[in-house]
Amino acid sequence: MMVTTTPVTIRRADPERDAESIATIYRPAVEASSASFEETAPDAANMARRIQRILRRTPWLVADEHGTGVIGYAYARRHHERAGYRWSVDVSAYVRPDRLGRGVGRQLYNVLIPTLRRQGFVNVYAGIALPNPASVALHESTGMRQIGVYRQIGYKLGAWHDVAWYGMQINPPEPRPPRPVLYPSLPPD
Repeated sequence: MMVTTTPVTIRRADPERDAESIATIYRPAVEASSASFEETAPDAANMARRIQRILRRTPWLVADEHGTGVIGYAYARRHHERAGYRWSVDVSAYVRPDRLGRGVGRQLYNVLIPTLRRQGFVNVYAGIALPNPASVALHESTGMRQIGVYRQIGYKLGAWHDVAWYGMQINPPEPRPPRPVLYPSLPPD
């Protein structure tokens, strides 16, 4: 699937071609903020493996700006490993610092969430380390609402951080739900 909005194209991530750009975008979230609780930024090879693993089940999308390359990405991953959670996913989006505030995250979610709906997922969640008003605004703009806060759950950069959990239902829960369609098997829309 490819969606173009001038001058950004939202497309499926390519582990070989995009891993370096994605690792570069993610690095500041790891090294200079509490947006991620990782302590060591992954290199391109590690990021390529992550992308490949995610793409076996759910989308990993990139915002490709014509002329400058990948400026943001978003993906969905398992909410929890237990089988009963298979209809729920966690989503994340990261945007290159010089492209923040331009709607890139929203463009990514405008493709990611409908794709997850087509796959048959029921619930979408996002954890946001606080304070992060831009991320809160992004997730609320998709229809997610705060469902809880883990108080002082993560320690990073010399401080304890709360994590707000946002969520929404994207499909009605069925009494006997079919398994979500794996992303590689999803027919084009």
